[in-house]
Amino acid sequence: MFPSLEQKLVRFEELERLLQSPDITSDIDRMIELQREHGGLQKVAIPVRAYHELEENLAAAREMAEEETDAEARAYAEAEVHELESQRKKMAAELEELAAAGDAATRGSLIMEIRSGAGGDEAALFARDLWEMYRSYCETKGWKIEVIDSSTTDLGGFRELTFSVTGDGAFLNLQFESGGHRVQRVPETETQGRVHTSAATVAVLPEASEVEVTLDPEDLQVDTMRAGGPGGQKVNKTESAVRITHIPSGLVVKIQDEKSQHKNRAKAMRVLRSRLLELRESEANEARAESRRTLIGSGDRSERIRTYNFPQNRITDHRIGLSIHKLDQVMQGNLEELISGLLEYDRQERLNAPA
Repeated sequence: MFPSLEQKLVRFEELERLLQSPDITSDIDRMIELQREHGGLQKVAIPVRAYHELEENLAAAREMAEEETDAEARAYAEAEVHELESQRKKMAAELEELAAAGDAATRGSLIMEIRSGAGGDEAALFARDLWEMYRSYCETKGWKIEVIDSSTTDLGGFRELTFSVTGDGAFLNLQFESGGHRVQRVPETETQGRVHTSAATVAVLPEASEVEVTLDPEDLQVDTMRAGGPGGQKVNKTESAVRITHIPSGLVVKIQDEKSQHKNRAKAMRVLRSRLLELRESEANEARAESRRTLIGSGDRSERIRTYNFPQNRITDHRIGLSIHKLDQVMQGNLEELISGLLEYDRQERLNAPA
Protein backbone atom coordinates (compact mmCIF):
# COMPACT_ATOMS: atom_id res chain seq x y z
CA MET A 1 0.00 0.00 0.00
CA PHE A 2 2.84 2.37 0.93
CA PRO A 3 6.16 1.27 -0.65
CA SER A 4 8.26 3.39 1.72
CA LEU A 5 6.70 1.67 4.73
CA GLU A 6 7.11 -1.78 3.18
CA GLN A 7 10.82 -1.09 2.74
CA LYS A 8 11.09 -0.23 6.42
CA LEU A 9 9.37 -3.50 7.35
CA VAL A 10 11.84 -5.43 5.18
CA ARG A 11 14.77 -3.69 6.91
CA PHE A 12 13.19 -4.29 10.34
CA GLU A 13 12.90 -8.03 9.66
CA GLU A 14 16.47 -8.09 8.37
CA LEU A 15 17.62 -6.46 11.62
CA GLU A 16 15.66 -9.04 13.63
CA ARG A 17 17.70 -11.76 11.93
CA LEU A 18 21.00 -9.90 12.29
CA LEU A 19 20.48 -9.31 16.01
CA GLN A 20 20.29 -13.10 16.48
CA SER A 21 23.59 -13.61 14.66
CA PRO A 22 26.61 -14.63 16.81
CA ASP A 23 28.78 -12.25 14.76
CA ILE A 24 26.62 -9.32 15.89
CA THR A 25 26.04 -10.38 19.51
CA SER A 26 29.81 -10.66 19.98
CA ASP A 27 30.33 -7.08 18.75
CA ILE A 28 28.80 -4.83 21.42
CA ASP A 29 29.17 -1.54 19.53
CA ARG A 30 27.66 -2.98 16.36
CA MET A 31 24.83 -4.60 18.31
CA ILE A 32 23.95 -1.33 20.07
CA GLU A 33 23.87 0.52 16.74
CA LEU A 34 21.60 -2.10 15.15
CA GLN A 35 19.35 -2.17 18.22
CA ARG A 36 18.94 1.60 17.95
CA GLU A 37 17.97 1.32 14.27
CA HIS A 38 15.65 -1.61 15.08
CA GLY A 39 13.95 0.40 17.81
CA GLY A 40 13.41 3.36 15.49
CA LEU A 41 11.84 1.19 12.77
CA GLN A 42 9.57 -0.57 15.24
CA LYS A 43 6.91 2.16 15.22
CA VAL A 44 6.43 1.62 11.48
CA ALA A 45 7.13 -2.10 11.13
CA ILE A 46 4.69 -3.29 13.80
CA PRO A 47 1.67 -1.39 12.35
CA VAL A 48 2.54 -2.55 8.80
CA ARG A 49 2.72 -6.15 10.00
CA ALA A 50 -0.61 -5.76 11.76
CA TYR A 51 -2.12 -4.30 8.57
CA HIS A 52 -0.96 -7.34 6.56
CA GLU A 53 -2.49 -9.69 9.15
CA LEU A 54 -5.75 -7.77 9.05
CA GLU A 55 -5.85 -7.99 5.23
CA GLU A 56 -5.35 -11.76 5.45
CA ASN A 57 -8.17 -12.06 7.99
CA LEU A 58 -10.40 -9.86 5.83
CA ALA A 59 -9.76 -12.00 2.75
CA ALA A 60 -10.61 -15.15 4.73
CA ALA A 61 -13.81 -13.58 6.12
CA ARG A 62 -14.93 -12.49 2.64
CA GLU A 63 -14.32 -15.98 1.29
CA MET A 64 -16.33 -17.47 4.14
CA ALA A 65 -19.20 -15.02 3.56
CA GLU A 66 -19.32 -15.92 -0.14
CA GLU A 67 -19.17 -19.69 0.36
CA GLU A 68 -21.38 -20.06 3.45
CA THR A 69 -24.81 -21.55 2.65
CA ASP A 70 -26.31 -21.29 6.14
CA ALA A 71 -28.10 -17.94 6.44
CA GLU A 72 -27.15 -17.39 10.08
CA ALA A 73 -23.51 -18.28 9.52
CA ARG A 74 -23.37 -16.07 6.44
CA ALA A 75 -24.81 -13.13 8.40
CA TYR A 76 -22.12 -13.68 11.05
CA ALA A 77 -19.37 -13.75 8.41
CA GLU A 78 -20.72 -10.61 6.73
CA ALA A 79 -20.76 -8.81 10.06
CA GLU A 80 -17.14 -9.82 10.58
CA VAL A 81 -16.26 -8.52 7.10
CA HIS A 82 -17.91 -5.19 7.94
CA GLU A 83 -15.97 -4.94 11.23
CA LEU A 84 -12.63 -5.82 9.59
CA GLU A 85 -13.22 -3.33 6.77
CA SER A 86 -13.81 -0.62 9.38
CA GLN A 87 -10.56 -1.56 11.14
CA ARG A 88 -8.75 -1.62 7.79
CA LYS A 89 -9.90 1.91 6.98
CA LYS A 90 -8.70 3.18 10.36
CA MET A 91 -5.33 1.43 10.08
CA ALA A 92 -4.83 2.70 6.51
CA ALA A 93 -5.30 6.26 7.78
CA GLU A 94 -2.70 5.66 10.51
CA LEU A 95 -0.24 4.26 7.97
CA GLU A 96 -0.87 7.27 5.74
CA GLU A 97 0.21 9.48 8.65
CA LEU A 98 3.40 7.47 9.05
CA ALA A 99 4.09 7.64 5.32
CA ALA A 100 3.51 11.40 5.36
CA ALA A 101 6.05 11.81 8.17
CA GLY A 102 8.70 10.15 5.99
CA ASP A 103 12.00 9.00 7.47
CA ALA A 104 11.57 11.42 10.38
CA ALA A 105 9.03 9.04 11.93
CA THR A 106 11.63 6.32 12.47
CA ARG A 107 14.71 8.39 13.21
CA GLY A 108 15.26 8.75 16.93
CA SER A 109 18.51 10.68 17.11
CA LEU A 110 19.97 13.89 15.76
CA ILE A 111 22.93 16.21 16.08
CA MET A 112 22.18 19.89 16.62
CA GLU A 113 24.64 22.71 16.01
CA ILE A 114 24.05 26.21 17.42
CA ARG A 115 26.31 29.08 16.32
CA SER A 116 26.25 32.73 17.29
CA GLY A 117 25.80 35.11 14.37
CA ALA A 118 25.74 38.90 14.04
CA GLY A 119 25.67 40.70 17.36
CA GLY A 120 28.93 39.89 19.16
CA ASP A 121 28.62 38.94 22.83
CA GLU A 122 24.84 39.35 22.78
CA ALA A 123 24.56 36.83 19.90
CA ALA A 124 26.67 34.36 21.89
CA LEU A 125 24.43 34.84 24.94
CA PHE A 126 21.38 34.23 22.73
CA ALA A 127 23.02 31.03 21.44
CA ARG A 128 23.35 29.96 25.09
CA ASP A 129 19.67 30.77 25.68
CA LEU A 130 18.69 28.64 22.68
CA TRP A 131 20.74 25.76 24.08
CA GLU A 132 19.00 26.06 27.45
CA MET A 133 15.60 26.20 25.71
CA TYR A 134 16.26 23.04 23.71
CA ARG A 135 17.82 21.27 26.69
CA SER A 136 14.74 21.97 28.83
CA TYR A 137 12.43 20.76 26.07
CA CYS A 138 14.43 17.55 25.61
CA GLU A 139 14.46 16.90 29.34
CA THR A 140 10.66 17.13 29.50
CA LYS A 141 10.54 14.52 26.72
CA GLY A 142 12.95 12.22 28.53
CA TRP A 143 15.48 12.33 25.68
CA LYS A 144 19.20 11.83 26.24
CA ILE A 145 21.44 14.83 25.53
CA GLU A 146 25.21 14.67 25.00
CA VAL A 147 27.44 17.69 24.38
CA ILE A 148 29.86 16.88 21.57
CA ASP A 149 31.83 20.12 21.31
CA SER A 150 31.57 23.74 22.46
CA SER A 151 33.33 27.09 22.34
CA THR A 152 32.43 29.69 24.96
CA THR A 153 32.94 33.43 25.43
CA ASP A 154 34.16 35.29 28.51
CA LEU A 155 30.56 36.26 29.36
CA GLY A 156 29.39 32.64 29.30
CA GLY A 157 27.83 32.65 25.84
CA PHE A 158 28.46 30.13 23.08
CA ARG A 159 30.31 30.91 19.90
CA GLU A 160 29.24 27.45 18.83
CA LEU A 161 27.85 24.33 20.45
CA THR A 162 27.30 20.84 19.06
CA PHE A 163 25.24 18.25 20.90
CA SER A 164 23.31 15.07 20.19
CA VAL A 165 19.74 14.21 21.17
CA THR A 166 18.54 10.61 21.34
CA GLY A 167 15.01 9.46 22.06
CA ASP A 168 11.71 8.39 20.56
CA GLY A 169 10.45 11.17 18.29
CA ALA A 170 13.47 13.44 18.77
CA PHE A 171 14.23 14.07 15.12
CA LEU A 172 10.55 14.15 14.15
CA ASN A 173 9.88 17.01 16.58
CA LEU A 174 13.09 19.02 16.16
CA GLN A 175 13.70 18.61 12.41
CA PHE A 176 12.35 22.08 11.54
CA GLU A 177 14.57 24.07 13.90
CA SER A 178 17.27 24.56 11.24
CA GLY A 179 17.79 28.13 10.09
CA GLY A 180 18.40 31.65 11.32
CA HIS A 181 17.00 32.66 14.72
CA ARG A 182 16.80 36.42 15.36
CA VAL A 183 16.43 38.01 18.80
CA GLN A 184 15.24 41.52 19.69
CA ARG A 185 15.87 42.54 23.30
CA VAL A 186 17.79 44.83 25.64
CA PRO A 187 21.17 43.11 26.23
CA GLU A 188 22.46 42.61 29.77
CA THR A 189 25.40 44.86 28.87
CA GLU A 190 23.20 47.70 27.50
CA THR A 191 23.13 50.70 29.87
CA GLN A 192 20.80 52.95 27.84
CA GLY A 193 17.93 50.47 27.67
CA ARG A 194 18.04 50.21 23.89
CA VAL A 195 16.70 47.17 22.06
CA HIS A 196 19.36 45.36 20.03
CA THR A 197 18.95 42.80 17.27
CA SER A 198 21.29 39.84 17.03
CA ALA A 199 21.16 36.35 15.62
CA ALA A 200 22.18 32.73 15.92
CA THR A 201 21.93 29.84 13.50
CA VAL A 202 20.73 26.32 14.22
CA ALA A 203 21.37 23.20 12.17
CA VAL A 204 19.56 19.93 12.86
CA LEU A 205 21.37 16.95 11.36
CA PRO A 206 19.84 13.46 11.26
CA GLU A 207 22.40 11.30 13.06
CA ALA A 208 23.68 8.84 10.50
CA SER A 209 24.61 5.25 11.19
CA GLU A 210 27.56 3.49 9.59
CA VAL A 211 25.04 1.62 7.43
CA GLU A 212 23.61 4.87 6.03
CA VAL A 213 26.92 6.62 5.46
CA THR A 214 30.03 4.52 4.80
CA LEU A 215 33.30 6.43 5.00
CA ASP A 216 36.31 5.27 3.01
CA PRO A 217 39.48 5.90 5.09
CA GLU A 218 41.23 7.00 1.88
CA ASP A 219 38.72 9.86 1.59
CA LEU A 220 39.65 11.22 5.03
CA GLN A 221 42.45 13.52 6.07
CA VAL A 222 42.89 13.36 9.85
CA ASP A 223 44.93 16.02 11.64
CA THR A 224 45.63 16.28 15.35
CA MET A 225 46.56 19.40 17.30
CA ARG A 226 46.57 20.85 20.77
CA ALA A 227 43.21 21.94 22.05
CA GLY A 228 42.70 25.69 22.32
CA GLY A 229 40.48 27.82 24.51
CA PRO A 230 39.97 27.66 28.29
CA GLY A 231 41.82 25.04 30.29
CA GLY A 232 45.32 26.34 30.63
CA GLN A 233 48.54 24.48 29.99
CA LYS A 234 47.13 21.14 31.07
CA VAL A 235 44.68 21.10 28.16
CA ASN A 236 47.36 22.00 25.62
CA LYS A 237 50.08 19.51 26.63
CA THR A 238 48.79 16.75 24.34
CA GLU A 239 47.46 16.85 20.82
CA SER A 240 43.93 15.79 21.75
CA ALA A 241 42.01 17.96 19.28
CA VAL A 242 41.03 16.24 16.02
CA ARG A 243 40.20 17.73 12.63
CA ILE A 244 38.80 15.45 9.94
CA THR A 245 38.48 16.59 6.33
CA HIS A 246 36.27 14.61 3.97
CA ILE A 247 38.20 15.17 0.74
CA PRO A 248 35.42 14.43 -1.84
CA SER A 249 32.92 16.86 -0.27
CA GLY A 250 35.33 19.31 1.36
CA LEU A 251 33.47 19.04 4.69
CA VAL A 252 35.65 19.71 7.75
CA VAL A 253 34.86 18.73 11.34
CA LYS A 254 37.00 19.76 14.30
CA ILE A 255 36.35 18.44 17.81
CA GLN A 256 38.36 19.31 20.92
CA ASP A 257 35.86 18.95 23.77
CA GLU A 258 37.36 15.74 25.21
CA LYS A 259 40.86 15.31 26.65
CA SER A 260 41.07 11.99 24.80
CA GLN A 261 42.09 12.10 21.13
CA HIS A 262 40.28 8.80 20.59
CA LYS A 263 36.98 10.22 21.95
CA ASN A 264 37.33 13.40 19.91
CA ARG A 265 37.92 11.36 16.76
CA ALA A 266 34.84 9.22 17.44
CA LYS A 267 32.73 12.34 17.97
CA ALA A 268 34.11 13.96 14.83
CA MET A 269 33.20 10.88 12.80
CA ARG A 270 29.63 11.05 14.16
CA VAL A 271 29.29 14.69 13.14
CA LEU A 272 30.88 14.08 9.73
CA ARG A 273 28.52 11.20 8.91
CA SER A 274 25.55 13.33 9.92
CA ARG A 275 26.68 16.30 7.83
CA LEU A 276 27.17 14.04 4.82
CA LEU A 277 23.69 12.55 5.31
CA GLU A 278 22.23 16.06 5.62
CA LEU A 279 24.02 17.04 2.40
CA ARG A 280 22.52 14.06 0.59
CA GLU A 281 19.02 14.73 1.97
CA SER A 282 19.16 18.47 1.25
CA GLU A 283 19.70 17.64 -2.43
CA ALA A 284 16.58 15.47 -2.31
CA ASN A 285 14.70 18.26 -0.53
CA GLU A 286 15.62 20.73 -3.26
CA ALA A 287 14.07 18.40 -5.83
CA ARG A 288 11.01 18.00 -3.62
CA ALA A 289 10.71 21.77 -3.21
CA GLU A 290 10.23 22.13 -6.95
CA SER A 291 6.72 20.71 -6.54
CA ARG A 292 5.83 22.27 -3.19
CA ARG A 293 6.98 24.75 -0.60
CA THR A 294 8.77 22.97 2.23
CA LEU A 295 9.63 23.78 5.81
CA ILE A 296 12.99 22.11 5.42
CA GLY A 297 13.89 24.47 2.60
CA SER A 298 17.18 24.34 0.80
CA GLY A 299 19.26 23.93 3.94
CA ASP A 300 20.41 27.56 3.85
CA ARG A 301 21.14 28.28 7.50
CA SER A 302 21.22 32.03 6.90
CA GLU A 303 17.50 31.97 6.07
CA ARG A 304 15.64 33.65 8.93
CA ILE A 305 12.98 31.32 10.24
CA ARG A 306 12.07 32.81 13.62
CA THR A 307 12.10 36.05 15.62
CA TYR A 308 12.24 36.21 19.41
CA ASN A 309 10.88 39.63 20.48
CA PHE A 310 11.44 40.02 24.22
CA PRO A 311 9.85 43.49 24.72
CA GLN A 312 6.58 42.14 23.29
CA ASN A 313 6.98 38.64 24.80
CA ARG A 314 6.35 37.32 21.29
CA ILE A 315 7.89 34.58 19.18
CA THR A 316 7.08 34.42 15.46
CA ASP A 317 7.80 31.58 13.07
CA HIS A 318 7.92 33.29 9.68
CA ARG A 319 7.53 30.09 7.64
CA ILE A 320 4.00 29.37 8.83
CA GLY A 321 3.03 32.85 10.03
CA LEU A 322 2.54 31.71 13.62
CA SER A 323 3.01 34.22 16.48
CA ILE A 324 2.80 33.20 20.13
CA HIS A 325 2.77 35.77 22.94
CA LYS A 326 4.36 33.39 25.44
CA LEU A 327 8.04 33.90 24.71
CA ASP A 328 8.94 33.65 28.40
CA GLN A 329 7.39 30.16 28.53
CA VAL A 330 8.92 29.11 25.21
CA MET A 331 12.41 30.02 26.45
CA GLN A 332 11.80 27.69 29.40
CA GLY A 333 11.36 24.81 26.97
CA ASN A 334 7.60 24.94 26.36
CA LEU A 335 7.85 24.38 22.60
CA GLU A 336 4.81 22.15 22.11
CA GLU A 337 2.52 24.75 20.52
CA LEU A 338 5.22 25.89 18.13
CA ILE A 339 6.34 22.40 17.15
CA SER A 340 2.81 21.05 16.72
CA GLY A 341 2.06 23.94 14.36
CA LEU A 342 5.13 23.13 12.26
CA LEU A 343 4.35 19.41 12.16
CA GLU A 344 0.74 20.00 11.11
CA TYR A 345 1.82 22.44 8.40
CA ASP A 346 4.31 19.92 7.03
CA ARG A 347 1.74 17.12 7.24
CA GLN A 348 -0.73 19.10 5.13
CA GLU A 349 2.00 19.92 2.62
CA ARG A 350 2.94 16.29 2.23
CA LEU A 351 -0.63 15.07 1.91
CA ASN A 352 -1.56 17.77 -0.60
CA ALA A 353 1.62 17.56 -2.67
CA PRO A 354 1.16 16.47 -6.30
CA ALA A 355 2.14 12.88 -6.94
